[in-house]
This record gives sequence, C-alpha cells and structure tokens, in this order.
Amino acid sequence: MRAIDLSTITWRKSSYSNPDGGNCLEVAANISSLVPVRDSKDTRLTPLILTASAWAGFVDGVKTGAL
Repeated sequence: MRAIDLSTITWRKSSYSNPDGGNCLEVAANISSLVPVRDSKDTRLTPLILTASAWAGFVDGVKTGAL
C-alpha cells in the first residue's frame, strides 16, 4: 500500500456524537477510495485506513443493528 499524506485532510465527527467527547470516531473522505478513521479522544494515534467498501459495510452494519 502506498503512503498516504494525512497532514492536510479534514476530519469530521458524526453528528450523533455528544459534545462531551465520549466514544467517537472521526473520518476523512475524498482520499481516492480510502477512508481514514481515528479515535476522537486521542487524535495522535495512527488512524486506521479502510477501503471505501469496508467502510460502507461497517456503516451499513451499524445502521441495521448487525454491529
């Protein structure tokens, strides 16, 4: 896998996240079919890089209650 420059991407937190921080994920989009995901409580940790299809499967699993 090629190196990805994450220094200039914009992270976003779910609109369902509470303002106190809680257990939240942040995601970044528009990186050539990859979806970086990180822990919003400690953004210094290395993000997890998922394929767009794996991310879509995760989101679908959460929406349907399978996860």
